[in-house]
Amino acid sequence: MATTRTAHTVWEGNLLEGSGEVSFDSSGIGSQPVSWPSRAEQANGKTSPEELIAAAHSSCFSMALSHGLTGAGTAPRRIETKADVTFQPGTGITGIHLTVVGDVPGIDAESFVAAAEDAKKNCPVSQALAGTTITLDAKLA
Repeated sequence: MATTRTAHTVWEGNLLEGSGEVSFDSSGIGSQPVSWPSRAEQANGKTSPEELIAAAHSSCFSMALSHGLTGAGTAPRRIETKADVTFQPGTGITGIHLTVVGDVPGIDAESFVAAAEDAKKNCPVSQALAGTTITLDAKLA
């Protein structure tokens, strides 16, 4: 069964001086402020499209890796994934770097890296971001 998740943003003013608020409608977890300076300079307590992409990518990748490892008979105890999304004003998103550390009993480092590469390639968010260079560092805890 397909699912749809929804968020919306209300923006007021021009790009450089305006600001907005992104609301997480499906989950009801609240709203977060956004602005051009929080995107292109310092966050200063506000989020950005790139941070939202990083959150989506790190969680999707972690789920895909957990699923792949479990299917291979090496269920993880813990997977910790960080996603760094780089934004260059005037150019756009120039890359995403995933860093994952796994606590996975019964697996060797080489097999873990291979499972992580497979998750990077096949998680739905990675596939949606296929036009972006995605790199990966993976290691066991």
